[in-house]
Amino acid sequence: MKPSFFIVVLSVLFTTSFVLGQDRAKIVFITGSPSHGPMQHEHRAGNMILADSLNRSGLPVDTVLVPDYGYPKDVSCLEDASSVVIFCTGHRGHVLNAHLDEFDQLMKQGVGVVMIHWATEAEKGKPGQKFLEWMGGFCDLNWSVNPHWTPHFDQFPEHPICNGVEPFSVNDEWYYHMRFVDGLKGVTPILSELPPAETLLRPDGPRSGNPTVRQAVAKGREQHVAWAYQRPGGGRGFGFTGGHNHVSWQDDNFRKIVLNAILWTANVEVPEMGCPSPKITNSQIKANLDDKR
Repeated sequence: MKPSFFIVVLSVLFTTSFVLGQDRAKIVFITGSPSHGPMQHEHRAGNMILADSLNRSGLPVDTVLVPDYGYPKDVSCLEDASSVVIFCTGHRGHVLNAHLDEFDQLMKQGVGVVMIHWATEAEKGKPGQKFLEWMGGFCDLNWSVNPHWTPHFDQFPEHPICNGVEPFSVNDEWYYHMRFVDGLKGVTPILSELPPAETLLRPDGPRSGNPTVRQAVAKGREQHVAWAYQRPGGGRGFGFTGGHNHVSWQDDNFRKIVLNAILWTANVEVPEMGCPSPKITNSQIKANLDDKR
């Protein structure tokens, strides 16, 4: 897609957000710089698919796609936000690292947050602590792992995020053995599965394996790869570790889980059958890709 068309799309989305009533939930999408190869970690294109689905849903939401890569240069776009969706590089490259305090103010005001794939990975110390406060868990180096595998999700909790979701299975880079708040207090696991032993065939390393995760899998402990968090002081968070493969968004249930979660974190009632979302065609999945030559 040509850059000029991308600018037009953003202009329409910004205009829609400001002209419609204040009773509608404002969802802000923050996009990280390009990373990985084509059709992997497509932060911008993935956010645009989610935003377009919400815009077409007929629900009381307005989306704002931040036009720049990284944290918004014009932070006024975050004013009156109901929830913020972040799809970006994690750890030392996370868009929030230099903005923890100001973003924390939004969280303390009850604004929701959704972090997708690598965006769930925080550095130890203050970033990790804030992620625990905001969404109840995070991907932690030398504790969590990042294998590619195909979980089979066929059991879901009674939670609005699971409305209309049917059993599904998608091959992706599903991180697991996340670092959660003590006792999972306030956390509702949304997608869980016992990973197969072959997900830990790599030698121990920051993201490949460690004695604790090997013991957990050997003992048959299910691992949570998506979770909802109700903050004690108000506000909601959602962590979703899938999203490495851009084609995963074509799976209706994979996409619905995230769309439902965005609505839930924004305090918008999730329809009984989940957020309406038309199928994503092959041409749509190939649109808006970053130039990674």
